[in-house]
Amino acid sequence: MAHPLEDTLIARQITPTPMRLLVLDVLQKEPTALSLADVEQHLKHADRITVHRTLKTFTDKGLVHRIEDGSGAVKFALCAPACTPELHRDLHVHFFCVRCRETACLPAVPVPALALPGGYQVQETSLVVKGHCPRCAGAV
Repeated sequence: MAHPLEDTLIARQITPTPMRLLVLDVLQKEPTALSLADVEQHLKHADRITVHRTLKTFTDKGLVHRIEDGSGAVKFALCAPACTPELHRDLHVHFFCVRCRETACLPAVPVPALALPGGYQVQETSLVVKGHCPRCAGAV
């Protein structure tokens, strides 16, 4: 009988390997987006290049999306089920807390449509809001 993590990978046409299963497990258990270094911290003895390749594979197959939040480290979060390798459908706001430096996906807050002048062709849209998360706002 297959494991739910294996099923998730197979559904995205990703061959389940021990490292891929470990990385997916980490991403599913964390409520915030994680950088490569964050994932490595969870997997004490993992090879950095293998973790990087795993995250790239997950991104290429529409399983995770990349978030550039301005912190200097690209972060990764699980995609919505509708994402495909060709088109990530995670057009939601991301929130970067300037205090704890965590980045959260806010899927209930869509990125607003922008009316660009003629001739501009959008390939990707992202919106990062910065401030204090609920936990840190209560501590201020």
